[in-house]
Amino acid sequence: MAPYALADQGPAGAISLAQNESAFGPSPMAIAAGQAALAQSGLYPDPEWTGLRAAISEVHGLDAQQILCGAGSMELIGCLIRAFAGPGDEVLGSQYGYLFTKTACQQAGASFVAAPEAGFTLSTDALRDRVTPRTRIVFLCNPGNPTGTRIPNAQIEALRDDLPGDVLLIVDQAYGEFDDQDPASIFALTGRGGTVVLRTLSKAYGLAGARTGWGLFPEAIGASVRKLLNPNNVSAVSQAMAEAAMRDQGHMRATVAGTVEIRARFALQLKAAGYDLPHSHANFVLIPFANADAAQAADTRLRDAGLLMRGMGGYGLSHCLRATIAAPKHMARAAEILATFKEHGHDR
Repeated sequence: MAPYALADQGPAGAISLAQNESAFGPSPMAIAAGQAALAQSGLYPDPEWTGLRAAISEVHGLDAQQILCGAGSMELIGCLIRAFAGPGDEVLGSQYGYLFTKTACQQAGASFVAAPEAGFTLSTDALRDRVTPRTRIVFLCNPGNPTGTRIPNAQIEALRDDLPGDVLLIVDQAYGEFDDQDPASIFALTGRGGTVVLRTLSKAYGLAGARTGWGLFPEAIGASVRKLLNPNNVSAVSQAMAEAAMRDQGHMRATVAGTVEIRARFALQLKAAGYDLPHSHANFVLIPFANADAAQAADTRLRDAGLLMRGMGGYGLSHCLRATIAAPKHMARAAEILATFKEHGHDR
């Protein structure tokens, strides 16, 4: 198997618009909590994530005992697939869904099946059509990465109703804080026993470097996944930062509002220049070009200016670049370069 490909870091001093990191950074409360936790670095971290689970429970009105935490949601995804799929089994996902899912399937020896998307948007009908007796897991991202598009929660609820009872539904909401839908109905699906909902603190909470994710699990599913999680998987510093960040909802909401404002301005500039963008509900924008050569040429222009976007060839979207929303001056510069690129007829 090929290793999972991370974004190109580029030369020193380059501005990364490639990794979907927060434009605003973590809460000052989280930084202070992390600094204080450093003094306890000689001790192993809390294996029960007690404070962090309590904070998540209070914010979302969830049962803390149903929450598991991971070293990023990636750890939880990997453990879920290893626990419930193996050789001869199928994991059904979306055409442009999070690519790490395919890597996790390869690690488990399971087959990944991709249902086509329409207009860069997840199709629950396409997922239904591809469920077979070998399907063990249906994995969907809402909002999607790398597209940024989303579907109504009601469609996910209807999909759960139509899936066989022994098929696990995993709903990855890594960008859920940027979605204005109430997540309560999706969290409630876990009470039926066959659905897991995943979240992360890497995006809206600005803690990508702390590697902390969490999920809401039915009891039996959580018990199986727990066997595969690394003991003491989230460091004491990361737990302290994540708990403080979760308790500072004001900072998170300000981050989301600021990101949405910059994103809207950037998207408007690109649309005015002639780009046709899918509407994003995340902290990034997918930019389609006429073809792969045009996308590569645009990427070169951006890199020459010290700006790094993410090429999407691994997703089968070689004609696209993905732009993480960053500081306004960087987004303005990127928009200017891409507008000039289009104006001079290079996107054809």
